[in-house]
Amino acid sequence: MKRTLLSGFLAGVVGLAGFAGPAAAQDIELTLWSHWSAEVPKRSFVEAAIADFEAANPTIKIKPTWYEKNALYAALKTALRAGQAPDIFYAEPDQVEYMDNGFLLDLSPLNWAAVEPWAKEAWTYQGKPYGLPLEAWTVELYYNKDKLADLGVKLPANLQLSPEGFLALIETSKAAGVTPMSLGVGDRPFPGAHLSHEALLKKLGVADYGKLLQGEIPWSDPRVVETLTWVRSLADAGLLPKTFTTMKLTEAHIYFHTKPGALMFINGSWYTSRAFNEPDKGGQPDGFPLGIMQFPAVPGAVCNECRTIAVGGSYVANADSEHPEAVLKFFDAFLNPEVGNRWLDNVKVQTGIKADPSKMTDARAADYFSMIAATNEGSKYFFGIPIQVMSGKPKEVFTQVINNALPAGNISVEDAVKQLDAAY
Repeated sequence: MKRTLLSGFLAGVVGLAGFAGPAAAQDIELTLWSHWSAEVPKRSFVEAAIADFEAANPTIKIKPTWYEKNALYAALKTALRAGQAPDIFYAEPDQVEYMDNGFLLDLSPLNWAAVEPWAKEAWTYQGKPYGLPLEAWTVELYYNKDKLADLGVKLPANLQLSPEGFLALIETSKAAGVTPMSLGVGDRPFPGAHLSHEALLKKLGVADYGKLLQGEIPWSDPRVVETLTWVRSLADAGLLPKTFTTMKLTEAHIYFHTKPGALMFINGSWYTSRAFNEPDKGGQPDGFPLGIMQFPAVPGAVCNECRTIAVGGSYVANADSEHPEAVLKFFDAFLNPEVGNRWLDNVKVQTGIKADPSKMTDARAADYFSMIAATNEGSKYFFGIPIQVMSGKPKEVFTQVINNALPAGNISVEDAVKQLDAAY
């Protein structure tokens, strides 16, 4: 399916009427555990939404607790097993174990007309939806405009370098003493895989790429081997920093835009949730010359316009909550035009909730989304990064091999393919 970002992905908002739950006899307190402790725009957005909700519903109070992701997941693992989980908590669609174990409240009563169909599908399990898809994102290739100009390189009109042009850019950057791309997998199971999965998607096209992730096409397929060999050649040319395997996500952001400064950075379009913080809180310097280019064309690709779109940070509800009606009412408060546009303005990241970017009031957000729109123009999308699609042993091996070992140059393509085929 071909869609432009502005006409489909971030198109019009549908209003939603509130739930008419029974009147509360006494105040209700809902507990909420969330990621984003260090991502100021997202945290501020949720805190404002809580304040607005409490003002409109004075008998319901929301008590948030903020975590970084790994600490949150560890706390939830213990709390869910002990029957002491919060009423509402942060989750992402790949965490199917929550649904497998019956931990989540069915969110069917929400007005899903206010949500993009593909975002609802990302959270649908055995026919029922279980997550409010607040955050959505595409994989984007960011670059420093000034550094690119200093290297004497000009992007083509379609913003996509050829395979040869991209390799030449890596070599030119290295020769100038500039790290070509900041990236790290020290605390995340997916950033290193962006290089391979975007290349494989372009090489195979949406249908065959999906079959690859599902095990219907082997990783030993010549097209797959050829693409992984190309990705490995980029790594061997010095694409990534020497600290790739230990560098954490926050550190990779800073490495790109502040110190020591890299030419490029591949990341989800939620880049803004960290980079648009104040500089003293880890954000990019004022006036940073941010640009976005296309992921490079892949040798022999059948779909160089293909790219990944995914649902990210979402909220789910505890199936054992004592106040399910209040939880649904809180989720309901997110599904209206003002809230959707406030997310775009303040967080500057796409959303699974239908919204209207033409009504954004923040100039910085508008500029950012204009760049996103340019790289997404005419795109064909595959929904979900691999670890949101895969499960079990294949997901585990993919994370170890494609996210880490292959781009780090610690495993041959032949061995990587053997391990992945064996995992299925």
